Amino acid sequence: MSRTPANVLDRPLAGRSSSAEKEISLSSFAYLYSELVQYHQNRVDSISELERRLESSGYGVGLKMLELVSYRNIGYKREIRLMNVLQFVSTQVWGALFGKPADSLERSVENADEFMIIDNGPLTSTFVSVPADFGQLSVDAYISGIVAGVLSGAGFSAKVTAHNVALEEGERTVNTKLSLPPRKDKAVFLVKFAQDVLQRDAAMDR
Repeated sequence: MSRTPANVLDRPLAGRSSSAEKEISLSSFAYLYSELVQYHQNRVDSISELERRLESSGYGVGLKMLELVSYRNIGYKREIRLMNVLQFVSTQVWGALFGKPADSLERSVENADEFMIIDNGPLTSTFVSVPADFGQLSVDAYISGIVAGVLSGAGFSAKVTAHNVALEEGERTVNTKLSLPPRKDKAVFLVKFAQDVLQRDAAMDR
């Protein structure tokens, strides 16, 4: 029998998990996040600066999420390997935030220092409409800040950026639980690790 979390800090943000865990209002989250985007939008002069502000807002959340998820998991051990910490972020942290793991974790075939965490339906861009004249703005930059905060707190310095990529035909699914139309794009969070992190990880294989 599942136990409904008694504390708001024990609940996923957006209720895409089982009905027993749907404690956080999607409409409240959507409203608050939209207000956050507009707040920063009114204080910047460029798209890149807006994304940096969203990343900065998420960074502190990432630091706290690392502490919270580690505290919840009795068997948690500090990750010291690069792939292990990425798996931790894409499963444990994603699950704690969104009630589901990320859709995939991939390594770049061109650059050894780059990895991609992919979410086919990120909540931060589900309820925010980006005007056409805003170009390549990704309002999912808030999540990239969270990822960077988690990695930094775990001792893995990295630059994390959010990118919108068109969904492939097989990935276009309708979310019937939320009664939302199918998305045309997904979020790819590009994680580029610092060279000292790669060198440290490689040294462990020797």
